[in-house]
Amino acid sequence: MNEYFLLPLASLPFPNINPILIQIGPLAVHWYGVGYIVGILFAWWYAKRLAANPKLWPDGVLPMKPEDLDDFIVWAAIGVVLGGRTGYVLFYDLARYIAHPLDIFAVWQGGMSFHGGLLGVILAMTLFSIRRGIRTWSLFDVVAAGVPVGLGLVRVANFINSELWGRPTDVPWAIEFPNGGPFTRHPSQLYEALLEGVVLFLVLRILTHSRLKLKTPRFVGGAFICGYGLSRIFVEFFREPDQQLGYLLGTNWLTMGMILSTPMVLAGIWAMATAKPVQQAQPQAT
Repeated sequence: MNEYFLLPLASLPFPNINPILIQIGPLAVHWYGVGYIVGILFAWWYAKRLAANPKLWPDGVLPMKPEDLDDFIVWAAIGVVLGGRTGYVLFYDLARYIAHPLDIFAVWQGGMSFHGGLLGVILAMTLFSIRRGIRTWSLFDVVAAGVPVGLGLVRVANFINSELWGRPTDVPWAIEFPNGGPFTRHPSQLYEALLEGVVLFLVLRILTHSRLKLKTPRFVGGAFICGYGLSRIFVEFFREPDQQLGYLLGTNWLTMGMILSTPMVLAGIWAMATAKPVQQAQPQAT
C-alpha cells in the first residue's frame, strides 16, 4: 500500500505544454493539426526526392514526374482526413456518433484512426495512379517511405494533448497524466513515436538507399505496412484501451488496435514475399 502512494513521487512530471500552439482570436492552431500538416508536407518532399533519384530505380528510369507528386498531395490530404475520421467513427466510437452525428465534423476535438487514414490514402493512390498511368505500387513505395515522420509527430501531439496514454505502471519513466486518474502510466504515445516514427523511418531508409528496394515494387510499401502493424501491436500491450471499447472478447489484453493491425502484418509480409524486380522491356532485334 505504501508503494502505491510513492508512485507519483517516482514518476516523471508531465510537461503541461499548451495543446494550442498559436491562437489569434477565435482561430487556434493545435499541435495535433500541425503534426498532420508537417507530416504530409514532409512525405510529399521526401517522395519527390526519392522519385527524382535515378540511382534508386531500375535502369535509372524514373517512375513518375515531380509534378505528379505535387498534384497527389491534395489527394493524399483528403484521403488521410476523410479516411482517418471515418475509420475512427466506424471502428472506435460508432454509438456516440450515431447519437450525436454533428460531432463527426468536430475533428479539432481529436479522433482519427490511422487504419482508416491508411485505407483512405490507398484508395487515393489507386485512383490517382490509374489516372496518371503510374505504377500503383511504386507510388505507394515512395509515399510510404516518408510517412513515419508524420506518424511520430502526431504521436508526440497525442502526448502533449494528454490523450491515448498508457496503462498504469511503476517503471521509473512513468508519468502521471493530468486526466489519467491517480495513477502513473506508460507514456505509450512516446513509445509509438519512437517505433512508428524514428525506427520505422530508419528501416525504410535502409531499404530504399542501401538495399535499393525501390527497384522491387511493393517491397518498401509492404515493409511499411508490416512494420507499422508490428509496432502498433507491441505498443498496445502498454497502451490503455479506448474507454468506450475496453478489452475485447473477454480478455484483459486484446484491443481493437491489435485486431486492426494484424491484417496489416499479414498483408505486409505477403507484399514483401511476392515483390519482384521490374523487368524492363528489351529492345527488339533488327
